[in-house]
Amino acid sequence: MLDYGTKILAGVSPGKGGNAFHGLPVFDTMEEAVDSYSPDASIVFVPAKNAQDAVLEAIANKIKTIVVITEHIPIKDSITMVAKAAQSQISIIGPNTPGIITPNECKLGIMPANIFNPGTVGLVSRSGTLSYEVAAGLRAKGLGESTCFGVGGDPVVGLNFIDALKLFKEDAKTKAVVFIGEIGGNMEEQTAEYLARHRYPKPVVAYVAGRFAPTGKRMGHAGAIITSTQGTAESKIEAFSGAGVKIAEKPNDIARLVMESLFKN
Repeated sequence: MLDYGTKILAGVSPGKGGNAFHGLPVFDTMEEAVDSYSPDASIVFVPAKNAQDAVLEAIANKIKTIVVITEHIPIKDSITMVAKAAQSQISIIGPNTPGIITPNECKLGIMPANIFNPGTVGLVSRSGTLSYEVAAGLRAKGLGESTCFGVGGDPVVGLNFIDALKLFKEDAKTKAVVFIGEIGGNMEEQTAEYLARHRYPKPVVAYVAGRFAPTGKRMGHAGAIITSTQGTAESKIEAFSGAGVKIAEKPNDIARLVMESLFKN
Protein backbone atom coordinates (compact mmCIF):
# COMPACT_ATOMS: atom_id res chain seq x y z
CA MET A 1 0.00 0.00 0.00
CA LEU A 2 2.86 2.36 0.78
CA ASP A 3 4.51 1.52 -2.52
CA TYR A 4 1.23 2.31 -4.29
CA GLY A 5 1.11 5.77 -2.77
CA THR A 6 -1.59 5.23 -0.17
CA LYS A 7 -1.13 7.66 2.72
CA ILE A 8 -0.60 5.16 5.52
CA LEU A 9 0.01 7.17 8.70
CA ALA A 10 0.60 4.62 11.45
CA GLY A 11 -0.05 1.15 12.78
CA VAL A 12 -1.82 -0.07 15.91
CA SER A 13 -0.75 -3.23 17.73
CA PRO A 14 -1.18 -3.63 21.49
CA GLY A 15 2.13 -4.09 23.27
CA LYS A 16 4.18 -2.81 20.33
CA GLY A 17 3.70 0.91 20.88
CA GLY A 18 6.84 2.97 20.34
CA ASN A 19 8.17 0.72 17.61
CA ALA A 20 8.33 1.57 13.93
CA PHE A 21 7.27 -0.45 10.91
CA HIS A 22 8.53 0.53 7.45
CA GLY A 23 9.28 3.93 8.90
CA LEU A 24 5.79 4.36 10.36
CA PRO A 25 5.05 4.78 14.07
CA VAL A 26 3.22 1.99 15.89
CA PHE A 27 0.78 2.73 18.72
CA ASP A 28 -0.74 0.54 21.42
CA THR A 29 -4.25 1.87 20.86
CA MET A 30 -6.36 3.45 18.14
CA GLU A 31 -7.04 6.38 20.46
CA GLU A 32 -3.32 7.24 20.52
CA ALA A 33 -3.12 6.99 16.72
CA VAL A 34 -6.15 9.26 16.28
CA ASP A 35 -4.77 11.79 18.78
CA SER A 36 -1.50 11.96 16.85
CA TYR A 37 -3.00 11.94 13.35
CA SER A 38 -6.45 12.33 11.79
CA PRO A 39 -7.02 9.08 9.88
CA ASP A 40 -10.24 8.62 7.92
CA ALA A 41 -9.80 4.89 7.28
CA SER A 42 -8.44 1.79 8.97
CA ILE A 43 -7.49 -1.58 7.51
CA VAL A 44 -7.73 -4.59 9.82
CA PHE A 45 -5.44 -7.61 9.51
CA VAL A 46 -6.10 -8.80 13.08
CA PRO A 47 -6.67 -12.57 13.54
CA ALA A 48 -10.31 -13.68 13.61
CA LYS A 49 -10.71 -14.12 17.36
CA ASN A 50 -9.58 -10.53 18.02
CA ALA A 51 -10.93 -8.83 14.91
CA GLN A 52 -14.18 -7.67 16.54
CA ASP A 53 -12.22 -5.80 19.24
CA ALA A 54 -10.10 -4.07 16.61
CA VAL A 55 -13.13 -3.01 14.57
CA LEU A 56 -15.11 -1.82 17.60
CA GLU A 57 -12.09 0.20 18.72
CA ALA A 58 -11.96 1.86 15.30
CA ILE A 59 -15.70 2.57 15.45
CA ALA A 60 -15.35 4.07 18.96
CA ASN A 61 -12.68 6.41 17.59
CA LYS A 62 -14.95 7.50 14.71
CA ILE A 63 -12.92 6.06 11.84
CA LYS A 64 -15.30 6.52 8.90
CA THR A 65 -14.18 3.63 6.68
CA ILE A 66 -12.97 0.27 8.02
CA VAL A 67 -11.62 -2.40 5.68
CA VAL A 68 -11.62 -5.86 7.29
CA ILE A 69 -9.31 -8.29 5.49
CA THR A 70 -9.70 -11.01 8.16
CA GLU A 71 -11.74 -14.11 7.30
CA HIS A 72 -13.38 -16.74 9.51
CA ILE A 73 -14.65 -14.12 11.96
CA PRO A 74 -17.49 -15.66 14.04
CA ILE A 75 -20.85 -14.66 12.57
CA LYS A 76 -22.05 -13.23 15.90
CA ASP A 77 -19.00 -10.95 15.95
CA SER A 78 -19.61 -9.83 12.38
CA ILE A 79 -23.25 -9.02 13.15
CA THR A 80 -22.16 -6.89 16.11
CA MET A 81 -19.51 -5.08 14.08
CA VAL A 82 -21.78 -4.30 11.16
CA ALA A 83 -24.65 -3.18 13.41
CA LYS A 84 -22.42 -0.88 15.49
CA ALA A 85 -20.95 0.62 12.34
CA ALA A 86 -24.40 1.27 10.87
CA GLN A 87 -25.51 3.03 14.07
CA SER A 88 -22.50 5.35 13.78
CA GLN A 89 -22.84 5.84 9.99
CA ILE A 90 -19.48 4.16 9.48
CA SER A 91 -18.73 2.03 6.41
CA ILE A 92 -17.31 -1.47 6.82
CA ILE A 93 -15.85 -3.20 3.75
CA GLY A 94 -15.66 -6.94 4.42
CA PRO A 95 -14.98 -9.05 6.41
CA ASN A 96 -13.04 -11.45 4.19
CA THR A 97 -12.39 -8.85 1.52
CA PRO A 98 -9.33 -8.17 -0.64
CA GLY A 99 -10.01 -4.47 0.00
CA ILE A 100 -10.70 -1.45 -2.17
CA ILE A 101 -8.71 0.32 -4.86
CA THR A 102 -9.10 3.43 -6.96
CA PRO A 103 -6.45 2.84 -9.63
CA ASN A 104 -3.45 5.17 -9.53
CA GLU A 105 -4.87 6.94 -6.48
CA CYS A 106 -5.31 4.76 -3.42
CA LYS A 107 -5.27 1.12 -2.38
CA LEU A 108 -6.45 -0.28 0.97
CA GLY A 109 -6.10 -4.00 0.57
CA ILE A 110 -4.11 -6.98 -0.64
CA MET A 111 -5.01 -7.02 -4.33
CA PRO A 112 -2.27 -7.08 -7.04
CA ALA A 113 -2.40 -3.40 -7.96
CA ASN A 114 -0.70 -3.77 -11.35
CA ILE A 115 -3.81 -5.51 -12.74
CA PHE A 116 -6.05 -2.49 -12.22
CA ASN A 117 -6.24 0.32 -14.73
CA PRO A 118 -7.87 3.77 -14.30
CA GLY A 119 -11.18 3.90 -16.13
CA THR A 120 -14.94 4.22 -15.91
CA VAL A 121 -16.15 0.81 -14.69
CA GLY A 122 -17.26 0.38 -11.09
CA LEU A 123 -16.32 -3.20 -10.17
CA VAL A 124 -17.76 -4.93 -7.09
CA SER A 125 -17.21 -8.56 -6.25
CA ARG A 126 -17.83 -11.31 -3.72
CA SER A 127 -14.65 -13.01 -4.98
CA GLY A 128 -11.19 -11.50 -4.80
CA THR A 129 -9.52 -13.65 -7.43
CA LEU A 130 -12.42 -13.30 -9.86
CA SER A 131 -12.22 -9.52 -9.52
CA TYR A 132 -8.56 -9.73 -10.50
CA GLU A 133 -9.41 -11.84 -13.53
CA VAL A 134 -12.15 -9.47 -14.62
CA ALA A 135 -9.95 -6.41 -14.10
CA ALA A 136 -7.29 -8.01 -16.29
CA GLY A 137 -9.94 -8.69 -18.95
CA LEU A 138 -11.13 -5.08 -18.85
CA ARG A 139 -7.55 -3.86 -19.16
CA ALA A 140 -6.98 -6.07 -22.21
CA LYS A 141 -9.92 -4.32 -23.90
CA GLY A 142 -8.57 -0.88 -23.07
CA LEU A 143 -10.99 -0.36 -20.21
CA GLY A 144 -10.37 0.26 -16.53
CA GLU A 145 -11.99 0.81 -13.17
CA SER A 146 -13.16 3.94 -11.40
CA THR A 147 -13.10 1.99 -8.14
CA CYS A 148 -13.07 -1.72 -7.32
CA PHE A 149 -13.85 -3.34 -3.99
CA GLY A 150 -14.72 -6.73 -2.61
CA VAL A 151 -17.83 -6.91 -0.45
CA GLY A 152 -16.37 -9.99 1.26
CA GLY A 153 -17.03 -13.71 1.13
CA ASP A 154 -18.47 -14.19 4.62
CA PRO A 155 -22.19 -14.66 5.36
CA VAL A 156 -22.42 -11.24 7.07
CA VAL A 157 -20.70 -8.24 5.48
CA GLY A 158 -20.82 -4.46 5.60
CA LEU A 159 -21.16 -2.60 2.30
CA ASN A 160 -23.16 -4.65 -0.21
CA PHE A 161 -24.09 -4.51 -3.89
CA ILE A 162 -26.97 -2.07 -3.31
CA ASP A 163 -24.68 0.26 -1.39
CA ALA A 164 -22.28 0.08 -4.33
CA LEU A 165 -25.05 1.00 -6.78
CA LYS A 166 -25.90 4.07 -4.74
CA LEU A 167 -22.27 5.16 -4.48
CA PHE A 168 -21.51 4.60 -8.16
CA LYS A 169 -24.68 6.43 -9.18
CA GLU A 170 -23.27 9.60 -7.59
CA ASP A 171 -19.75 9.07 -8.96
CA ALA A 172 -19.23 11.05 -12.16
CA LYS A 173 -16.26 8.88 -13.19
CA THR A 174 -18.30 5.68 -13.18
CA LYS A 175 -20.13 5.02 -16.46
CA ALA A 176 -20.97 1.32 -15.96
CA VAL A 177 -21.16 -1.13 -13.05
CA VAL A 178 -20.01 -4.76 -12.95
CA PHE A 179 -21.09 -7.21 -10.25
CA ILE A 180 -19.34 -10.51 -9.63
CA GLY A 181 -21.66 -12.65 -7.56
CA GLU A 182 -21.61 -16.22 -6.38
CA ILE A 183 -23.86 -18.84 -4.86
CA GLY A 184 -25.11 -18.49 -1.30
CA GLY A 185 -27.11 -15.81 0.45
CA ASN A 186 -29.50 -13.45 -1.30
CA MET A 187 -27.43 -10.34 -1.97
CA GLU A 188 -27.80 -10.72 -5.72
CA GLU A 189 -31.57 -11.24 -5.55
CA GLN A 190 -31.98 -8.19 -3.30
CA THR A 191 -29.87 -6.15 -5.69
CA ALA A 192 -32.03 -7.26 -8.61
CA GLU A 193 -35.16 -6.23 -6.70
CA TYR A 194 -33.62 -2.81 -6.09
CA LEU A 195 -32.78 -2.40 -9.78
CA ALA A 196 -36.29 -3.50 -10.77
CA ARG A 197 -37.81 -0.81 -8.53
CA HIS A 198 -35.47 2.02 -9.52
CA ARG A 199 -34.54 3.46 -12.88
CA TYR A 200 -30.78 3.05 -12.65
CA PRO A 201 -29.02 5.49 -15.00
CA LYS A 202 -25.94 3.40 -15.80
CA PRO A 203 -25.58 0.00 -17.50
CA VAL A 204 -25.06 -2.99 -15.20
CA VAL A 205 -23.32 -6.26 -16.10
CA ALA A 206 -23.16 -9.30 -13.81
CA TYR A 207 -21.49 -12.68 -13.59
CA VAL A 208 -22.58 -15.33 -11.05
CA ALA A 209 -20.12 -18.07 -10.14
CA GLY A 210 -21.15 -21.54 -9.00
CA ARG A 211 -23.69 -22.80 -11.49
CA PHE A 212 -22.55 -26.38 -10.99
CA ALA A 213 -22.14 -26.29 -7.21
CA PRO A 214 -23.92 -29.10 -5.31
CA THR A 215 -26.63 -28.21 -2.79
CA GLY A 216 -25.49 -28.13 0.84
CA LYS A 217 -21.76 -28.00 0.05
CA ARG A 218 -19.74 -24.93 0.95
CA MET A 219 -17.75 -23.79 -2.06
CA GLY A 220 -14.77 -21.74 -0.91
CA HIS A 221 -16.24 -18.76 0.93
CA ALA A 222 -18.18 -19.24 4.15
CA GLY A 223 -21.09 -17.43 2.50
CA ALA A 224 -21.08 -19.63 -0.60
CA ILE A 225 -23.45 -22.40 0.34
CA ILE A 226 -26.78 -23.29 -1.25
CA THR A 227 -29.62 -24.17 1.10
CA SER A 228 -32.75 -25.70 -0.47
CA THR A 229 -33.65 -23.64 -3.56
CA GLN A 230 -32.30 -20.38 -2.19
CA GLY A 231 -28.94 -18.94 -3.12
CA THR A 232 -28.52 -20.91 -6.34
CA ALA A 233 -26.74 -19.45 -9.34
CA GLU A 234 -29.90 -20.01 -11.38
CA SER A 235 -32.07 -17.94 -9.02
CA LYS A 236 -29.54 -15.11 -9.01
CA ILE A 237 -29.12 -15.11 -12.79
CA GLU A 238 -32.89 -15.17 -13.28
CA ALA A 239 -33.34 -12.25 -10.87
CA PHE A 240 -30.63 -10.15 -12.51
CA SER A 241 -31.95 -10.90 -15.99
CA GLY A 242 -35.45 -9.92 -14.94
CA ALA A 243 -34.10 -6.58 -13.76
CA GLY A 244 -32.49 -5.85 -17.11
CA VAL A 245 -28.93 -6.70 -16.11
CA LYS A 246 -26.70 -8.14 -18.84
CA ILE A 247 -25.44 -11.58 -17.76
CA ALA A 248 -21.97 -12.90 -18.61
CA GLU A 249 -21.75 -16.64 -19.19
CA LYS A 250 -18.03 -16.61 -18.43
CA PRO A 251 -15.77 -14.07 -16.69
CA ASN A 252 -14.05 -13.22 -19.97
CA ASP A 253 -17.42 -12.19 -21.46
CA ILE A 254 -17.70 -9.25 -19.07
CA ALA A 255 -15.40 -6.82 -20.90
CA ARG A 256 -17.28 -7.40 -24.18
CA LEU A 257 -20.65 -6.79 -22.54
CA VAL A 258 -19.37 -3.62 -20.89
CA MET A 259 -18.06 -2.32 -24.21
CA GLU A 260 -21.37 -3.09 -25.90
CA SER A 261 -23.20 -1.20 -23.14
CA LEU A 262 -20.91 1.83 -23.20
CA PHE A 263 -20.47 2.14 -26.95
CA LYS A 264 -23.80 0.83 -28.28
CA ASN A 265 -24.46 4.18 -29.95
